[in-house]
Amino acid sequence: MTAPAPICFVDTETDGVHPARKPWEIAIIRRDPDGTEATWAAFVEIDLSTADPFGLRVGRFYDRHPLGRWLSATPTAGAGGPRWPLAELGDVVSRAAAARTIAQWTHGAHLVGNVPNFDAEVFDGLLRAHGLAPAWHYHLIDCESLAVGYLAAQGHPAPPPWSSEYLSEAVGVPVAPEEDRHTALGDARWAMAIYDAVMGTEATS
Repeated sequence: MTAPAPICFVDTETDGVHPARKPWEIAIIRRDPDGTEATWAAFVEIDLSTADPFGLRVGRFYDRHPLGRWLSATPTAGAGGPRWPLAELGDVVSRAAAARTIAQWTHGAHLVGNVPNFDAEVFDGLLRAHGLAPAWHYHLIDCESLAVGYLAAQGHPAPPPWSSEYLSEAVGVPVAPEEDRHTALGDARWAMAIYDAVMGTEATS
Protein backbone atom coordinates (compact mmCIF):
# COMPACT_ATOMS: atom_id res chain seq x y z
CA MET A 1 0.00 0.00 0.00
CA THR A 2 1.28 3.47 -0.88
CA ALA A 3 2.33 5.56 2.11
CA PRO A 4 0.11 8.57 2.86
CA ALA A 5 1.25 11.83 1.31
CA PRO A 6 1.10 15.36 2.68
CA ILE A 7 -1.65 17.60 1.37
CA CYS A 8 -1.35 21.32 0.75
CA PHE A 9 -4.42 23.52 0.70
CA VAL A 10 -3.45 26.30 -1.69
CA ASP A 11 -4.70 29.54 -3.14
CA THR A 12 -3.24 32.45 -5.07
CA GLU A 13 -4.36 35.95 -5.87
CA THR A 14 -3.07 36.92 -9.30
CA ASP A 15 -2.92 39.83 -11.72
CA GLY A 16 -5.60 38.25 -13.94
CA VAL A 17 -6.65 34.95 -15.47
CA HIS A 18 -4.50 35.18 -18.61
CA PRO A 19 -1.98 32.37 -19.30
CA ALA A 20 1.02 34.43 -18.13
CA ARG A 21 -0.70 35.56 -14.92
CA LYS A 22 1.51 36.23 -11.92
CA PRO A 23 0.76 35.84 -8.21
CA TRP A 24 0.83 38.75 -5.80
CA GLU A 25 -0.46 36.78 -2.80
CA ILE A 26 0.06 33.12 -1.97
CA ALA A 27 -1.16 30.86 0.83
CA ILE A 28 -0.28 27.25 1.59
CA ILE A 29 -1.62 25.22 4.51
CA ARG A 30 0.40 22.01 4.63
CA ARG A 31 -1.04 19.02 6.48
CA ASP A 32 1.30 16.10 7.03
CA PRO A 33 0.12 12.49 7.28
CA ASP A 34 0.12 12.65 11.09
CA GLY A 35 -2.38 15.52 10.90
CA THR A 36 -0.06 18.33 11.97
CA GLU A 37 -0.33 21.59 10.05
CA ALA A 38 1.84 24.54 9.11
CA THR A 39 0.72 27.71 7.34
CA TRP A 40 2.64 30.03 5.05
CA ALA A 41 1.05 33.10 3.51
CA ALA A 42 2.73 36.09 1.92
CA PHE A 43 2.41 39.02 -0.39
CA VAL A 44 4.77 38.65 -3.33
CA GLU A 45 6.60 41.32 -5.31
CA ILE A 46 5.03 41.84 -8.72
CA ASP A 47 5.61 43.59 -12.02
CA LEU A 48 2.24 45.00 -13.11
CA SER A 49 3.19 45.51 -16.76
CA THR A 50 0.97 42.61 -17.92
CA ALA A 51 -1.72 42.91 -15.25
CA ASP A 52 -5.44 42.92 -16.01
CA PRO A 53 -6.97 45.79 -13.99
CA PHE A 54 -10.12 43.73 -13.36
CA GLY A 55 -8.03 40.85 -12.03
CA LEU A 56 -6.33 43.20 -9.57
CA ARG A 57 -9.69 44.49 -8.36
CA VAL A 58 -11.07 41.00 -7.65
CA GLY A 59 -8.49 40.36 -4.93
CA ARG A 60 -8.48 44.01 -3.78
CA PHE A 61 -4.83 44.50 -4.73
CA TYR A 62 -4.93 48.26 -4.18
CA ASP A 63 -6.46 47.81 -0.73
CA ARG A 64 -4.32 44.94 0.58
CA HIS A 65 -0.96 44.53 -1.16
CA PRO A 66 1.71 46.92 0.21
CA LEU A 67 2.59 48.11 -3.29
CA GLY A 68 -1.07 48.54 -4.16
CA ARG A 69 -1.72 50.52 -0.99
CA TRP A 70 1.23 52.79 -1.77
CA LEU A 71 0.15 53.32 -5.37
CA SER A 72 -3.42 54.20 -4.38
CA ALA A 73 -2.39 56.56 -1.55
CA THR A 74 -2.16 60.32 -1.86
CA PRO A 75 1.50 61.15 -2.58
CA THR A 76 3.43 62.94 0.15
CA ALA A 77 5.81 65.51 -1.30
CA GLY A 78 9.19 66.03 0.30
CA ALA A 79 12.56 67.29 -0.75
CA GLY A 80 12.84 66.39 -4.42
CA GLY A 81 9.20 65.28 -4.64
CA PRO A 82 7.48 62.01 -3.71
CA ARG A 83 9.85 59.11 -3.09
CA TRP A 84 9.43 55.35 -3.31
CA PRO A 85 8.87 54.24 0.30
CA LEU A 86 11.00 51.10 0.29
CA ALA A 87 10.72 50.66 4.05
CA GLU A 88 6.93 50.58 3.81
CA LEU A 89 7.03 47.67 1.36
CA GLY A 90 8.82 45.36 3.79
CA ASP A 91 5.96 42.85 4.03
CA VAL A 92 6.55 41.63 0.48
CA VAL A 93 8.68 38.57 -0.34
CA SER A 94 10.71 38.32 -3.52
CA ARG A 95 9.47 36.11 -6.34
CA ALA A 96 12.61 33.99 -5.98
CA ALA A 97 11.99 33.45 -2.25
CA ALA A 98 8.35 32.60 -2.92
CA ALA A 99 9.38 30.06 -5.56
CA ARG A 100 11.78 28.34 -3.17
CA THR A 101 9.17 28.19 -0.41
CA ILE A 102 6.54 26.77 -2.74
CA ALA A 103 8.98 24.15 -4.04
CA GLN A 104 9.83 22.98 -0.52
CA TRP A 105 6.34 23.07 0.99
CA THR A 106 4.64 21.27 -1.91
CA HIS A 107 7.31 18.64 -2.54
CA GLY A 108 5.60 15.27 -2.76
CA ALA A 109 2.27 16.70 -1.65
CA HIS A 110 -1.19 16.70 -3.18
CA LEU A 111 -2.41 20.20 -3.96
CA VAL A 112 -5.94 20.78 -2.67
CA GLY A 113 -8.14 23.75 -3.44
CA ASN A 114 -11.12 25.14 -5.24
CA VAL A 115 -10.11 24.75 -8.92
CA PRO A 116 -6.51 23.93 -7.90
CA ASN A 117 -5.27 23.67 -11.49
CA PHE A 118 -5.46 27.49 -11.60
CA ASP A 119 -3.03 27.75 -8.69
CA ALA A 120 -0.85 24.86 -9.86
CA GLU A 121 -0.32 26.60 -13.19
CA VAL A 122 0.69 29.80 -11.37
CA PHE A 123 3.10 27.86 -9.14
CA ASP A 124 4.56 26.05 -12.15
CA GLY A 125 5.32 29.30 -13.97
CA LEU A 126 6.89 30.89 -10.90
CA LEU A 127 9.08 27.88 -10.11
CA ARG A 128 10.35 27.46 -13.66
CA ALA A 129 11.13 31.17 -13.93
CA HIS A 130 13.56 30.66 -11.01
CA GLY A 131 15.24 27.46 -12.12
CA LEU A 132 12.99 25.09 -10.16
CA ALA A 133 10.50 22.40 -11.17
CA PRO A 134 7.20 21.27 -9.65
CA ALA A 135 7.49 18.16 -7.47
CA TRP A 136 3.94 17.93 -6.13
CA HIS A 137 1.77 14.89 -6.90
CA TYR A 138 0.17 15.09 -10.32
CA HIS A 139 -3.27 14.27 -8.92
CA LEU A 140 -4.77 17.62 -7.95
CA ILE A 141 -7.72 17.53 -5.55
CA ASP A 142 -10.59 19.89 -6.37
CA CYS A 143 -12.77 20.43 -3.30
CA GLU A 144 -15.74 21.47 -5.38
CA SER A 145 -15.58 18.21 -7.38
CA LEU A 146 -15.34 16.31 -4.09
CA ALA A 147 -18.43 18.11 -2.86
CA VAL A 148 -20.35 17.30 -6.05
CA GLY A 149 -19.51 13.61 -5.73
CA TYR A 150 -20.40 13.58 -2.05
CA LEU A 151 -23.76 15.21 -2.68
CA ALA A 152 -24.53 12.80 -5.52
CA ALA A 153 -23.79 9.85 -3.22
CA GLN A 154 -26.23 11.34 -0.72
CA GLY A 155 -28.93 11.50 -3.39
CA HIS A 156 -28.57 15.23 -4.01
CA PRO A 157 -26.94 15.59 -7.44
CA ALA A 158 -25.71 19.07 -8.32
CA PRO A 159 -25.48 19.42 -12.11
CA PRO A 160 -23.15 22.09 -13.50
CA PRO A 161 -22.65 24.97 -13.59
CA TRP A 162 -21.60 24.82 -9.96
CA SER A 163 -21.78 27.60 -7.43
CA SER A 164 -19.07 27.59 -4.78
CA GLU A 165 -21.49 29.07 -2.28
CA TYR A 166 -24.15 26.43 -2.92
CA LEU A 167 -21.73 23.51 -2.74
CA SER A 168 -20.17 24.83 0.45
CA GLU A 169 -23.46 25.25 2.25
CA ALA A 170 -24.78 21.93 0.91
CA VAL A 171 -21.98 20.05 2.68
CA GLY A 172 -22.47 22.03 5.88
CA VAL A 173 -19.69 24.60 5.52
CA PRO A 174 -20.65 28.27 5.94
CA VAL A 175 -19.59 30.49 3.07
CA ALA A 176 -16.39 32.35 3.88
CA PRO A 177 -16.98 35.87 5.23
CA GLU A 178 -16.82 38.60 2.61
CA GLU A 179 -13.63 40.05 4.07
CA ASP A 180 -11.91 36.65 3.64
CA ARG A 181 -13.14 36.00 0.11
CA HIS A 182 -10.53 36.45 -2.60
CA THR A 183 -7.72 36.54 -0.07
CA ALA A 184 -5.22 33.71 -0.48
CA LEU A 185 -5.36 32.51 3.11
CA GLY A 186 -9.11 32.97 3.43
CA ASP A 187 -9.81 30.93 0.29
CA ALA A 188 -7.28 28.24 1.28
CA ARG A 189 -9.02 27.89 4.64
CA TRP A 190 -12.41 27.72 2.92
CA ALA A 191 -11.20 24.92 0.65
CA MET A 192 -9.81 23.10 3.69
CA ALA A 193 -13.16 23.35 5.48
CA ILE A 194 -14.97 21.86 2.47
CA TYR A 195 -12.38 19.08 2.17
CA ASP A 196 -12.68 18.20 5.85
CA ALA A 197 -16.48 18.23 5.74
CA VAL A 198 -16.52 15.80 2.82
CA MET A 199 -13.62 13.57 3.92
CA GLY A 200 -14.39 13.65 7.64
CA THR A 201 -10.86 14.72 8.52
CA GLU A 202 -9.14 17.59 10.28
CA ALA A 203 -5.77 18.57 11.60
CA THR A 204 -4.54 17.46 15.02
CA SER A 205 -2.78 20.76 15.72
